[in-house]
Parts: sequence; structure tokens; C-alpha cells
Amino acid sequence: MNTFQKSLAVGLLVSCGLAWAHENEAHGAASASAAKAPDGHSHSHGDAHGDAIGVAGKPGKVSRTVNVDMTDAMRFNPANVAVKQGETIRFVVKNSGQVKHEFVLGTDKELKEHYEVMKKFPEMEHSDPNMVTVAPGKTGEVIWQFTQSGTVDFACLQPGHYDAGMKGAVSVAAAKSTASKAKADGHTDHKH
Repeated sequence: MNTFQKSLAVGLLVSCGLAWAHENEAHGAASASAAKAPDGHSHSHGDAHGDAIGVAGKPGKVSRTVNVDMTDAMRFNPANVAVKQGETIRFVVKNSGQVKHEFVLGTDKELKEHYEVMKKFPEMEHSDPNMVTVAPGKTGEVIWQFTQSGTVDFACLQPGHYDAGMKGAVSVAAAKSTASKAKADGHTDHKH
């Protein structure tokens, strides 16, 4: 790859603002948001997705742990996870297969864009708290706080894996507001 192509690749990756993860590395709140470009330089991606899918979780605030298994059948088990808005989840991600897999949280659009870049640069090293790349037989983790209700997607973005259906979703149930809780027990019907 010549210098122009390397510069173009770095520019594309930075402008996409996508998240990346280092192989075999657990990512939590203490992780730096940096990607290593083909030229070996690291580049910060910041919080590219804003609050759309949530924020990096703090290990001391973990609500519960969800174990996720990745297989060479190109599936996550479980492929669907239910959480509550505001929950901080520790995803313990095991690669039971013989090839490298990833667990990447994002919007459908972000995952598709990231996948297209990964097809061009399959050995790209990246580091963001919403993902982990796991070698065969190894385990990694992602600690994530789900701040918005709705659906947060996850996928393996190794070339061919996403196309083979290695995807899943986290359903985030809206937190009940104080007003709706009060209304449910009748306390908003009268004044004190």
C-alpha cells in the first residue's frame, strides 16, 4: 500500500467516526478511543455515536452480566438481549470458534458502514469501549450503559461474518418515569 492509499484509508476511517477494538482486549470506561491506522499511527474517534446507543459503562456500576457465545456457525448465543434503560451491562463474550470474532454495539447504520471498511482493511486494529475482538478460545468483555430506550444492534464485523448473519439486538425497555409510577398507584389524582 503506497503512502497515498494509507492516507486515504486513515482519512476514510477518521471521517466515518466509527468505533474499533483491539484483539483480545477487554474494553470498559478506562479504554482510550483510538484506532491504529494501516500506517501504524493511532487516531482518536471520540464518542462518534453520541448517546444514540448509550455510553461506556463504569465497572463499579454494573447492574448484571450477560454471557454471549460467538461460534463459527456465525451466530451469537443469545442473539437477543433485553435490558432496561439506565442499566449498565457487562457483556462477557466468549469465542467458541476457530476463527477471530468481534462483538460490536452500534446502530444498524454504523455497523454497516464499519463492516464495509473492515472488508477493505480486515486486519485494522481499533479500540473503543463499545466493542471487543476475541481470538479463538478466548474471552473478552464490553461494559455498556444503555441510556436510551429502543434497539441497539450488535454484530461481528470480520469479513464475511456480518453477511453470514452474525448479528443480534439489545432491546432497551424505557425506564418508568416518576410521574407514571405515581399515576399507576393513584397519587396524582389528589393533592396533599
